[in-house]
Amino acid sequence: MAKTSGLGQNFYVSGNDLSGDVGSVQRGGGGFTPLELTGIDKSAFERSGGKREGEISWSSWFNPTVAHPVLSALPRTDVIASWLTSTALGAPVLSMVGKQINYDGTRGEDGSFPLAVQVLSNAYGAEWGVSLTAGKRTDGSATNGTGVDLTTVSTTFGAQAYLHAFSFTGTDVTVKIQDSADNASFADVASLAFTQITGSTPLAQRIAVSGTIRRYLRAVTVTTGGFSSLVFHVAVIRNETAVTF
Repeated sequence: MAKTSGLGQNFYVSGNDLSGDVGSVQRGGGGFTPLELTGIDKSAFERSGGKREGEISWSSWFNPTVAHPVLSALPRTDVIASWLTSTALGAPVLSMVGKQINYDGTRGEDGSFPLAVQVLSNAYGAEWGVSLTAGKRTDGSATNGTGVDLTTVSTTFGAQAYLHAFSFTGTDVTVKIQDSADNASFADVASLAFTQITGSTPLAQRIAVSGTIRRYLRAVTVTTGGFSSLVFHVAVIRNETAVTF
């Protein structure tokens, strides 16, 4: 895969597309805190993995009709933030459940009005995955998405997935993830279905599942009562090794 720039990215917070109001991302990432467990018989440090952490920090432009109503709320409850490196299908995306810590404005001498925002992870840490939709996808009826090749045949350590639902019109819709060994015959991944959407948006959700995940994954929408429009984004993280949250 060729090197890319930081152009054409997207940024979502709890089902809200804030891409046009994000000026820059200062930090996105995390990992585990190393624990020093050095015995007196060692001549160098011994370390083990400790608690996972994550952070996404960015600068937002003041927009009283888009970003400001979302970010100024400073909720005590969790938010879900996703930073898409591209709107291409299968592109890397960093997602995280966390607490929004601040919304600090600075009025520059040039008249600019940027606001600093930081979200710190809560319980799960930051997770790099891939997009199963090309940025925001719009379905007008039950739809099978395009399969994304994760290159390895399968893994046995489960997966996590994130959904941002930006708008919805209809009776009900369920977004779920299917896998395949050959990109032709797909089947539902048990328990890798998001909560059915029947009411207001925006909304966002994280789900997780254990067990085998095959090579190809796709996002599909299904319905029982019908719907005319769902605008959404799905990201998935297939664990390549055992992960403890």
